[in-house]
Amino acid sequence: MKRLLAVILSVLMLLSLTACGKENPSASNKVIENGASIGEGEKTFVTEVVDADGNTVKFTVHTNEKTVGKALQDLGILDGEEGEYGLYIKVVNGISADYAADGVYWAFYVDGEYAMTGADMTDAIDGSVYTFRVEK
Repeated sequence: MKRLLAVILSVLMLLSLTACGKENPSASNKVIENGASIGEGEKTFVTEVVDADGNTVKFTVHTNEKTVGKALQDLGILDGEEGEYGLYIKVVNGISADYAADGVYWAFYVDGEYAMTGADMTDAIDGSVYTFRVEK
């Protein structure tokens, strides 16, 4: 029940962000290959990207950035719109998901659990696994 409520609240927040956000022009939307190791820094975490068909790409990120979102934006892997509630993610690893356009969105998980904060507000923790999954 809590997960359902979290998903509903996330969708409502995503819809409101779509109406009031602005595009982040800095990301280049790179596509990282499965098993790659990217970036530089003392913290290391794993990023999983799961598309709508269930295909998974997993890669290791090295960074000194404070948040997962900032680390992935700086590397050009993540893009979206900045709004009053934070970053509304639209593209991860070259894959688009936009609820307003196609009824799907990027769900964000931390170590297998549905995240209660956005990627731009989630601290990058050494050894953690951060998953971005296209969901309806």
